[in-house]
Amino acid sequence: MKHVRIEHDGRTLEGTLSDETVRAGGLELRTTEVQRWLAPVAPGKIIATHLTYRSRAEEYRMATLPATPSYFMKPPSALSAHLEPVVRPAGCQFLNYEGEIAVVIGRRCREVTIDDALHYVGGYTVANDWGVHDFRHADRGSMLRVKGQDGFCPLGPAMVDAADVDPENLTVRTFVNGEQVQQGHTGTDLLFSFAYQIADLARLITLEPRDVLLTGTPANSRPVQPGDVVAVEVDGIGRLENHVVQSPHELAQVGEQPAVSAQTLHVALAIPEDEAARRVAVAT
Repeated sequence: MKHVRIEHDGRTLEGTLSDETVRAGGLELRTTEVQRWLAPVAPGKIIATHLTYRSRAEEYRMATLPATPSYFMKPPSALSAHLEPVVRPAGCQFLNYEGEIAVVIGRRCREVTIDDALHYVGGYTVANDWGVHDFRHADRGSMLRVKGQDGFCPLGPAMVDAADVDPENLTVRTFVNGEQVQQGHTGTDLLFSFAYQIADLARLITLEPRDVLLTGTPANSRPVQPGDVVAVEVDGIGRLENHVVQSPHELAQVGEQPAVSAQTLHVALAIPEDEAARRVAVAT
């Protein structure tokens, strides 16, 4: 079953999606009649995994593949939804998409084995882990300003029950203005399974119902421009679409300001670190 949350006539409604029809709060709407989509879950915390797809690690020309995953957090205020805009801050050039599959925790999860981990999953949805790499030099690796800005975690439009999904056989694809730019398969490209990621986290962190785990992105995350439309599709789960807009507001002159560092170019463009450092040196 596919679960949705929508806003209709000022009310937040929970319902289901089937055959392009939303049933919620006694209403039956075509998807084109939905006034506003909301994220299908309201998580207490959003945890994201760094490199998990082999294609992404190879794109960075890493000498060795990661032996274990690493993580960062996105605040709940980053939550967004299907068809909502993604805002590129003033002074920034490197706003990147990252098409992903999101795992939604179904019941409290702590100290579970890999074999048992998937029993704690409530469902799966589509995600886009947006990041603005002009802040890559800030926050000492926490990724807060890179990945945690308002609206940088759209989910949806639906969450599919875990029982209806084979997590080892999912394909995620990303499209920019209708052209496919990313593709990854969980059975052949994923270095760390969803079960591994959950068990790894749950050794030290209690995962609560509705918490969201973003499970990583395949190769070819690249910057996009205002006006671009980015869609992420996962077979059997759905299609999440957002458009990029430019913020009309100048950033306050307090704290770290956007900057193009070598790390910006290395991550945003997936070029070697020495080449990124050379480009920055030439530009300055």
